[in-house]
Amino acid sequence: MNDIRLKLNEAGRGAFYLEENQERVAEMEISVSKGILTVYHTEVAEKLKGKGVAGDLFKAMVSYAREKKLWVIPLCPYAHSRFKKDPEAYADIWKPGRA
Repeated sequence: MNDIRLKLNEAGRGAFYLEENQERVAEMEISVSKGILTVYHTEVAEKLKGKGVAGDLFKAMVSYAREKKLWVIPLCPYAHSRFKKDPEAYADIWKPGRA
């Protein structure tokens, strides 16, 4: 897995991200508040598309949500589609129809 990092500000907004040569080349924008992790947007640089980077961001987010016992609201179409493909695998952090 790529070297995914997480940065959140005091308000709980931030992103899981990947940097190459001090340049942010991929990120998943999130917020964490009151036991809920909301995923807003996932973006990967053109040069990294098709290399599994979005999947790595998704796995990092899922691991974090499970570790912190957070409920996930996937407003991001990419994250939502990943949850919808295998709802049982994510039943501990997501319920269809809740977001």
